[in-house]
Amino acid sequence: MTKSNKNTAASLQPESYEAASAELEKIVAAMEAGQLSLEASLSAYQRGAELLQYCQHKLQQAQHQVRMLETDKLKNFSPSGSRNEC
Repeated sequence: MTKSNKNTAASLQPESYEAASAELEKIVAAMEAGQLSLEASLSAYQRGAELLQYCQHKLQQAQHQVRMLETDKLKNFSPSGSRNEC
């Protein structure tokens, strides 16, 4: 039952990009310290891969949003104070 709880907790999605990045940094530091057992190292590696994928996805979403803003909203911005497009 304990292993099942660990696996469930390990596969939870992070609250944010920042939380995922911080957790990933902790995992890397623990693995670099070389004090994890083989099983713990494999679990840490798997969780790290999940976090990396999550971070990459969030960054891609942010890049897409920026591209959308650059092609539509920001180029039509006028400092005259009219905000009809918002």
